[in-house]
Amino acid sequence: MTAVPTSDAPLTDLPHGFRDDEQRRRVRRVVHDRLADDREPQECRYLMRFWWQLGMTYQEVSVEELRRNVGGRKLAAVLELISAIRSSHEGIDAWWAAAERAFPVVEDRGFNAVADGEG
Repeated sequence: MTAVPTSDAPLTDLPHGFRDDEQRRRVRRVVHDRLADDREPQECRYLMRFWWQLGMTYQEVSVEELRRNVGGRKLAAVLELISAIRSSHEGIDAWWAAAERAFPVVEDRGFNAVADGEG
């Protein structure tokens, strides 16, 4: 297990920690499809900022903001991902596999409402 970040160091290094674009896309897909749930709008907002951070070298979100706005298992998963990105490509692969097992795909309620003619 990798060390969980304890400081509020900038996350601007994260885009450079992936093996390749495919690994980054897989991880971002998990954050988007399995962690960011619009039923929790504040948490979703910060998880989506984290999703952007994984591809951007400017400061989109901080660890402190994530700690304040993301709860429980999802926060633990995000912090573990940050540590994995800073540790090894294999750690990222292990995080991805574990997160896919631990978190189901979130149903996009807004899309479904529009598709059903409610929106």
